[in-house]
Amino acid sequence: MNERKTLYKWYWVWEFEKEERWLNEMAMQGWALCGVGFRRYTFERCEPGAYTVRLEMREPDAEYLDFMHEIGAEYLGRVVKWIYFRKRAEYGPFDLFSDLDSRIAHLDRIAKALWLIGLANLLIGSVNCFDGHSIGVVNLLCATLLMYGLGRIEGKKEALERERELHE
Repeated sequence: MNERKTLYKWYWVWEFEKEERWLNEMAMQGWALCGVGFRRYTFERCEPGAYTVRLEMREPDAEYLDFMHEIGAEYLGRVVKWIYFRKRAEYGPFDLFSDLDSRIAHLDRIAKALWLIGLANLLIGSVNCFDGHSIGVVNLLCATLLMYGLGRIEGKKEALERERELHE
C-alpha cells in the first residue's frame, strides 16, 4: 500500500505560482500530489522528482480534460475553479501555458474573478454599513483584500504585456 499524508495549507488566489512551486518541491522530496480539497493537499510517496504539478483557473470541460489526458497529464481534482494536474517528469516538460498570450489570458480569468467577488463584497458591505449592521465592515475588509489581490494580478499581467512588447 502506498504511503500517504495530508497537509493543510493556505494560499491566496494571487499566490498560485507560490502554491505550484511548493507542490513541485514536495514532488522533488518524493511526495506526489494525488488529491486536493479546500486548503487540503493529499500526497503519496513517489520517487523524488517523478512528477511535475501544474494548476490553472478555468472550467474543467470534458474536451480540455481529454486533451490533458492525451498529453500524459493526470487530472487530480479541483477546488472551486482551480484545477490540478500532474505529469510524470519522464514524459518531458509540462507547462499549461505555451506563450505569453495564454499566460495573460490566465491572469485575466483570475482578475475577473477577484473583481467580481470584490465588487460584490463592496456592495454588500456598503449596504450593510448604511443599514447600521456592523457585519458590513467584514465585507468591506474582504473587498479591500480582494482588490489588493487584483492589484497583484494586474501587476503580473502588465509585466507580461511589457515582455510581449519587447518580443514583437
